[in-house]
Amino acid sequence: MLAACCCAPVLAQEVPAEPAESPRTSPLTLEEVLRASARSAPQIIEALARVRQAEGRALAAEGAFDTVFDVDGRSRLLGNYDGSVVEARATRPFTGNGGYAYGNYRVSRGDFPIYEDQAFTNRLGEVKIGTLFSLLRDRFIDDRRAGLTLAAGANAIARFEAEASAIGVQSRALQAYQNWAAAGLRLRAYRDLLELAESRRAGIARQVELGARPEILLVENDQNLTRRRALVAQAEQLFAAAANQLSLYYRDAAGRPILVPADRLPDEATALAATRGGAAFLPDDRPDLQTVLAQIDQSLVRLAQAENDLQPRLDLRGEVGKDIGPEGLGGSSRTPLETVVGVRFSMPLQNRAARGRVAEVRAEIEALSARQQYLRDQIATEVEGINIAVDGAERLAEIAIRERDLSRRLAEAERRRFELGSSDFFLVNQREETAADAEIRLIDARARIANARGELSAATVDRRALGLDQ
Repeated sequence: MLAACCCAPVLAQEVPAEPAESPRTSPLTLEEVLRASARSAPQIIEALARVRQAEGRALAAEGAFDTVFDVDGRSRLLGNYDGSVVEARATRPFTGNGGYAYGNYRVSRGDFPIYEDQAFTNRLGEVKIGTLFSLLRDRFIDDRRAGLTLAAGANAIARFEAEASAIGVQSRALQAYQNWAAAGLRLRAYRDLLELAESRRAGIARQVELGARPEILLVENDQNLTRRRALVAQAEQLFAAAANQLSLYYRDAAGRPILVPADRLPDEATALAATRGGAAFLPDDRPDLQTVLAQIDQSLVRLAQAENDLQPRLDLRGEVGKDIGPEGLGGSSRTPLETVVGVRFSMPLQNRAARGRVAEVRAEIEALSARQQYLRDQIATEVEGINIAVDGAERLAEIAIRERDLSRRLAEAERRRFELGSSDFFLVNQREETAADAEIRLIDARARIANARGELSAATVDRRALGLDQ
């Protein structure tokens, strides 16, 4: 899956202005293109970098629960008193409550005024351990835990968006490959058509020299040759443009685009082989729907956070302290074990800010729920529409195969009649071009099937068909 790729190193790459030529000579396969695209496509690399950004923010949110250690010291340098105090404190927030636990060590030397009597300790100092528990506000959720949950949700959203980006890139790579293959097959069909006219010209020229055919027939054949050469030239241009578009997705290990040469075009049987669906599809597998669901979860967290701010605060605090060592200047009253229990209560009287946030987040949840429902309906309609397109394209392809076969038979028969002098040039030329047109229509039908199945793979999140299963 895509998430497994998130720890892969990102190559610092500089894309050249012009794609490099492919050094390989074997036929280019769709799997090879999808593999290269999944590995090196800049959009996928960018999406994975955003996932790592979200992971960094999630780690930063965990820092709210870090143990904090601080030391404070002070000493009187002038005056009637010479007291010095050093205090060290460690605080650890609770992960299941808005309170915290703390440990404190304090030691003092010298004399203090009576209004600072609490500064005295025994000779080896004072040790305290305490906790604070939230009983109402911050009991089930607080800013720290909400921030951690929201960061985890943002991390999940980044992963869903990265997967959606990868699916989009792979779908376009699949379409670019099939357009390139279809353009190559069309060029091959037009070249075959041109080759028939070129091979026939020598025979016609010989017959004209012998007086068996009129000279105008040679002129007509040359005119036909010119028209077919124009078709080849146009097909070559389209094939070169398709190869250039394919280089956006077919890249080397360093991420540089590769311009595929014409000799790597597969044969007709494999060039437009359509992808086949894999596992059963569920709408919840779609990353765009998962993104909306994750956004709803985040809104629910913000709603709980806003409702928490509406509650009164009631905190319970307990502390145990003990001075250790010989008695200090403060006297023997420091030596016994001390236990302190305290309660803090506060209640907002208006709290319009929290009420406003509650209303805002509830409206946001309502909007996201409506979007989720529409997206589910849209996904179902999209998948069904693509299935209809696939079925229609397959039926048209079956008809195109029959038409192609019949046109070929007619063209071959007409050529034999022409060679025997039983047919004219106009009719044989028409039969050949009709057969070529039938071949082109079959190529177009197969290209539509391949593109429709590619769209279906993207719509149903078929990671295997898109080359994202590794």
